[in-house]
Amino acid sequence: MMKRITKIVKLFNCKIVKLIIPWIIFSCGETQYEYSSRRSNLVLDNAVHQDPTLASAMTPYSGVFVAITLKDKGGAQYFQFTSNQGQTTESIFNAIDQRRTIRLGMNEGLIVGYTTWNDLTFYAYDRECPNCFNPDAIPVRSKALQMSSTGIATCSSCHRKYDMNSGGIIVEGDKGDKLVRYRAGTTGPFGVLNVN
Repeated sequence: MMKRITKIVKLFNCKIVKLIIPWIIFSCGETQYEYSSRRSNLVLDNAVHQDPTLASAMTPYSGVFVAITLKDKGGAQYFQFTSNQGQTTESIFNAIDQRRTIRLGMNEGLIVGYTTWNDLTFYAYDRECPNCFNPDAIPVRSKALQMSSTGIATCSSCHRKYDMNSGGIIVEGDKGDKLVRYRAGTTGPFGVLNVN
C-alpha cells in the first residue's frame, strides 16, 4: 500500500500529502484557507430595507454580485449597494442598524452574491484586492475591485482578474492570493443577510 501511495505522490509531484484513513487526500502546491481570519460583521434585514439591488444578489442562481459600502450624508449613515449589472441604490440606517457593530471587511467594503453554478453557493468577498491592498499602510489607500456583469472582479492596480463564481480564484494576471472570503448566508431576497 505504501509503495502505491509513494508512486501516486511522485506522479502528482505533491508538496503536501495527508493520509486520512480510510481516505487519501492530496494537496498539490500551496494551500489557502477558504475563509478569512480577518473580521467582518454585517447583519442586514432586507425585509425592512426592501432594497431591490441587494435583493438581486440574495436571489439564488442570479449571478448578480453587489458591492456594499457605507456612506455618510449630512450626519446620516447609508448603505450603498452597487451591482455588477450597473444598478446603484442607497438605504438609510434604521435604529437597529445604528445599534449594531458593522464592519465591512478590510476597508469598509464587501461584495456578496450567488454563483451562477448549480451548487447554490452564496459568497461574501472583501472588496479590496488581496494582492495590492495593505490595511497597515499609512495612509490607507483603497484598491477596490471593479465588477463585470459576468462575475469577474478586476483590480485596476495589478490588473489581476478574479472569478467570483468560483471562489475568487485568479483567472488572469500574475499568481497571488485569491479573493478574501468571509462566511455568509441569506434567508432570501427580502430576508436577512449575515456576513461574519
